[in-house]
Amino acid sequence: MELEFLGTGAGVPAKHRNVSALALKLLEERNAVWLFDCGEGTQMQILRTNLKPRKIEKIFITHLHGDHIFGLPGLLSSRSFQGGDEPLEIYGPKGLETFVRTSLQISKTKLSYQLKFFEIAEGIVFQDKQFTVSCAKLDHGIESFGYRIVESDHEGTLQVEKLAALNIPAGPLYGKLKAGKEVTLPDGRVLNGQEFVGEKKKGRVITIFGDTRVTKQSVELAKDSDVMVHESTFKKDESQMARAYFHSTTKQAAEIAQAANVKLLILTHISARYLAKDAQELVAEAREYFPNTKIAKDFDLYNLPLKE
Repeated sequence: MELEFLGTGAGVPAKHRNVSALALKLLEERNAVWLFDCGEGTQMQILRTNLKPRKIEKIFITHLHGDHIFGLPGLLSSRSFQGGDEPLEIYGPKGLETFVRTSLQISKTKLSYQLKFFEIAEGIVFQDKQFTVSCAKLDHGIESFGYRIVESDHEGTLQVEKLAALNIPAGPLYGKLKAGKEVTLPDGRVLNGQEFVGEKKKGRVITIFGDTRVTKQSVELAKDSDVMVHESTFKKDESQMARAYFHSTTKQAAEIAQAANVKLLILTHISARYLAKDAQELVAEAREYFPNTKIAKDFDLYNLPLKE
């Protein structure tokens, strides 16, 4: 599981930062990629990575401002040209389907795959055996959501060394024991598979915020996350301006991370006003309140290893 930042800028593209897009790479888990937001130029950013558009299985949109959705029509079209034929699911606020289908219709774009739209509301928006994705409303002057991705716990591994110590050779019995079943050996011994399987490993938790002012819901949404990705459009002494424009400061993002007991805070949605040196000031400000903070740059890649 990896996070790859395709765009980390706010509002408009800049030479050093494109607008919002973030890929959650689940290649080992399900041979798929989930995309969160898709600002203008996202498909060009993808060309500079190892990502394959046909691997994109789901797209989650936080809100309908242009810097988060203007890249969708082009990416969907290119996915078709590049051999993507698997259905694609798109989750987002009311109006998203109209925007996408109108763009495709007016441009006479025909896709080689089926689009499935899901209009989101607070609560669980997707769930299967591997993952649960839920969302909560934020405060951005337009309907905006944050997403919480919770991975199911991983089953414990079979303790082969314990079986070897009992002179039990590898074979079909191992599969039954791994499943926790009771097995009777040829010599009459009875083994309980649950005694030979290690403890479950907790699944990983990621929270990805849309644009927002500070809200009470933010802490609950991010609670105990391994990674929290949060906007940081303004410096800590610009709180009045942040509130006026429905955004957050470095300090506010860090305080949410601290209150929510997250392990790592990654700042994104950085204003084009801030160049490299200024960006380091932003992360330094946040670290005053939450030390384990990083600031994302376009094409940064963060690996999320399994918990021990």
